[in-house]
Formats: sequence, structure tokens, C-alpha cells
Amino acid sequence: MQTLRRPPTASLLAAPSRGYAISVKAPRVYESKTGERYYPEKKTFRYNQYARLLQSDRPLIFLNHHKFSLKNMTLLRSAIADAAGKYVPKPTTPEPTAAAGKDAKGKAPAAVAPAPVELPTLTVIRTAILGAALRQHAPLDTAAARAIAEAVSGGLAVLTLPELNPPQLNAVLRAIERAVPPPKPPTPAEIKAKEDAAKADPPSPGKRMKRQRTVHAPEMALLGALIEGRVFAPPGVRDVATLPTLQTLHAQLVGLLSAPATQLAGVLSEASGGKLKRTLEGLQKSLEEAAAESGSATPTA
Repeated sequence: MQTLRRPPTASLLAAPSRGYAISVKAPRVYESKTGERYYPEKKTFRYNQYARLLQSDRPLIFLNHHKFSLKNMTLLRSAIADAAGKYVPKPTTPEPTAAAGKDAKGKAPAAVAPAPVELPTLTVIRTAILGAALRQHAPLDTAAARAIAEAVSGGLAVLTLPELNPPQLNAVLRAIERAVPPPKPPTPAEIKAKEDAAKADPPSPGKRMKRQRTVHAPEMALLGALIEGRVFAPPGVRDVATLPTLQTLHAQLVGLLSAPATQLAGVLSEASGGKLKRTLEGLQKSLEEAAAESGSATPTA
């Protein structure tokens, strides 16, 4: 008997992914089982993949996905790439100069190709294997690992950013909200209409009703982020997204540190030279006027 296999491009709705709770506790050791535990090749591959994600210094954004099909996930990845591409720093390519000259064959030197642009990547995660990777992740403390495990519920996806770029992060979060808007709560009229339709008689009694495929709306929610070894809740992630770029922060910090020295230099320059002389002359004149007024105000005998 020939068995039918599901094609690789089948919808995710037909084969929903199972979500497991993430546990960061140490695995149980059985006395009857000695030796190391054997893991299949796929689990080993995913474990190494998740371990590399946690060990990298790139920001990780945790997202909860539900009712996603392959088409919806592809469209979401495209929307994220389009939004992130607008905030990618321009690569600096060296321009050919006249001093470079030509080679022996009389040809100009070939232009250096710019480095490929890195964009955020969205990865669907197996939560059970992620728990094992969190337990073995040394740079992450136990409290942070437990916070990540408690925040995850259901299907999990991780958005990996190339670097901490708050404007790019803000654009990506807005693109996700536009591509996957939060579901609206049903109105009382919609609830009543659904109840009436369930209680109503079939339109053709005794005849098999035509099966209608339910179209599920995908859902996605922000769970948190892991940025530079710190775990951020959703409000903290949105606060980070409102910050300026690191270059702007460095410029502001340099300006704050150099402001007192600039003010001191201005005061010293103003008090030096002729202005200091005029200041002393004005002080002497004011003292003489005060002495004259005090002498005229003294009564004679």
C-alpha cells in the first residue's frame, strides 16, 4: 500500500506546529540509564542553531505566532525586509582616484564591490529545544533565562537583527503591526448573528451541506527581547525602539561632556585682556562713588 506524503509547500494550517512549555530546569538523571543521551540529527541541528543565536551579540526579538500559513509567513518576511531596508546604513565604497592610474594592460582598476547588506531574519523556533539551549547558555543568567521561558506561550518565532538600530527596530515593529493587525473583538451584533446561525435549521433539510473552509486570520504578538544579555518586556522593547541611533547618542554624549569645558574656556577668554581691565576700572569707580556718597551723607559738627 502506497502512503501519501504531504508536500513541503503545504499550508501550516493543515499541520499545526505543537507548542511546548520551555523549561530551564536541569534534566532529570535516572540511575538505571547510564551514558550520554542520544539525540537525532534534526534535534542536534536545531539545538546548535538556537545556541548560536543566543551566543551571538545580536538583538533577538521574541514573537508569538498563531494560525500562520506558509503564504502569510512569506508575506510577513517580505514586509520586514522592506521596512528594515529603509534604515540600513549605506556602505562606504572607496572611490577610484587619479593617482591609482592604470595597470600594465592600460585598464583602470576594477571597482570594489560593496559588502552585502544584512537584513533581519525571522526564524520559527521549536520551544522544547530552545529550553535546552537556554539551560546551556552561559552568558545568560538564570533569572533572564527563566524570564524568557515564562514569556513564551504557543508558537514562537525569533526575529534576529544585524545590530542594535532603534529606528530600524521601530520600522520593523510597525511593519509587523500593519501586516498582522491584532484581532478585533466581536461586536454584540456579530455574536448574536453567530448564535442565531447555529440554532437555525439547515437551508436544505436531508441534503448534505457543502463544506466550507474556514479562513483563519493570523495572529502575532510581541513577547519581549534579548538585547546585550538583558531581557526586555514588550513596553521596554518599544522604549528602546524610540531611541536615536548609536551614532547620535555618541554625539550627544560627547556634547554633554565637552559643554563644561567650553563654558569655562569662554569665561576665561571673556575675563582676559582688556575686558578684565574694564571690569577692574568699573569696580574701582563704583567703590569711589560709594565712598563719596557716604562722605557727603556724614553730618558736620
